[in-house]
Amino acid sequence: MKEKTIDYVLRATWISIAKMYNEEASKEGSTMATGFVLLNIDPEEGTPSTSLGPQMGMEATSLSRTLKTMEEKGLISRRKNPVDGRSVLISLTDFGKDMREYSKKVVLTFDEAVKKEIPKEDLQKFTEVAEKIMELISSKKIYKE
Repeated sequence: MKEKTIDYVLRATWISIAKMYNEEASKEGSTMATGFVLLNIDPEEGTPSTSLGPQMGMEATSLSRTLKTMEEKGLISRRKNPVDGRSVLISLTDFGKDMREYSKKVVLTFDEAVKKEIPKEDLQKFTEVAEKIMELISSKKIYKE
């Protein structure tokens, strides 16, 4: 059997997680992307649209489509940012807040299930390895410019 690359293990794991989240989200007529956005919007103050994309590592066009769908479903509202009139503030509607709580519950249920099955030391090492990989990538130590 061929050895699996780190890339393969990470990608296959994330695809499985994304599929699981999408299956759960579909029970409420939603998607994983919508849930992810809901969790990144401040439920009390709202969040400037310009900070959402970078905060989530999402492309502007994907985010725009997701926000449009969310607005059509009544999850969010948009209004001028009172602090900076050039930007738009994304706020959760009451329905959006309810769905945010649902999304939060789904994520925490996954988190607790994993913590229950995998020893704390292993999870700590996993986090350290993942952070080191992100550091290698962000510092351009893999593919130098």
